[in-house]
Amino acid sequence: MSPSSDSSLHTSEESEAGLLGSASAVRRSALRRRKSLGEIVMIAPALVLVSVLILGPIFVAFGFSLTDWNGFTMPPNWVGLENYGRIFTDERIVSAAILTALITVVGTIACNVIGLSVALLLNRPTRINSLGRTLVFYPFVVGPIIIGFLWSAILGSNGAINATLVAVGLDKLPFTSDPSWATASLIGVIVWSTFGINVVLYLAALQTIPEPLLEAAKIDGASPFQTFWNVTLPLLAPAVTVNVILVAIGFLRTYELVLSFTSGGPAGATETVVFSILSTSFARAQLGFGAAQSFVLLVMIIAVTLVITRLRRKSEEAVSA
Repeated sequence: MSPSSDSSLHTSEESEAGLLGSASAVRRSALRRRKSLGEIVMIAPALVLVSVLILGPIFVAFGFSLTDWNGFTMPPNWVGLENYGRIFTDERIVSAAILTALITVVGTIACNVIGLSVALLLNRPTRINSLGRTLVFYPFVVGPIIIGFLWSAILGSNGAINATLVAVGLDKLPFTSDPSWATASLIGVIVWSTFGINVVLYLAALQTIPEPLLEAAKIDGASPFQTFWNVTLPLLAPAVTVNVILVAIGFLRTYELVLSFTSGGPAGATETVVFSILSTSFARAQLGFGAAQSFVLLVMIIAVTLVITRLRRKSEEAVSA
């Protein structure tokens, strides 16, 4: 066979290989397109629901926040960013924001510390611990409205505790009539009704910790505190992040318990942001102003979530480094 014929044979084989490769690439591309189309079809209902039920109302609320709409007259008057300026100058709203921040910070720390401590005590599967888990989680199942009425009957001016104090010749305690006492009482009731979910989540996380690691720490002579600090707590880090985010967001949205426990009193001392939003929007017929407060609260919730997640990632990077 001559060199020219051999060269033409190689050229023909390369051409066939190129055609086969091109055909294979076309088939792969078609498969990817069909797969992508199938994924789009599968998630389309969820996207529609999110757009209609979540994103749509958010954009509508933002539009109303730029007006002075009172909920009745249409069309509303355009006021631009005036409502947002009022948020930071209205003393009542600033007071509600400070209280909400206090509830969120103190409540989140308390719920996680108490929740983790109780979870460690109830970690072993015994009958007493099973009963304890049920009792601890029960307040979280009961609605916040009922919790508020219950504690109002206990801590109110004529509640069970004050009635007992009067019966034994002591003075009443201003659990709900003094601003400082009312704030402390509100935070205590919120923590009491919430930390049960933290206990459950921490118990679930504790079950995933490998027993050999704990045994190895004991063999190495680590004390119970050292074992907890150096083995258990680092492995619980993802659960801590979830608990902090869930509780913080829940406390930022506190409303029902405030309504049934203190009704925002005394003199507005226990009004939270959401309580202020709803009273402004409906009781005072200022839905435009209330929408502006709602949008600011939404931004704050997103910011808190991002900050907590970012701090958690930084701590993970520091540990891995």
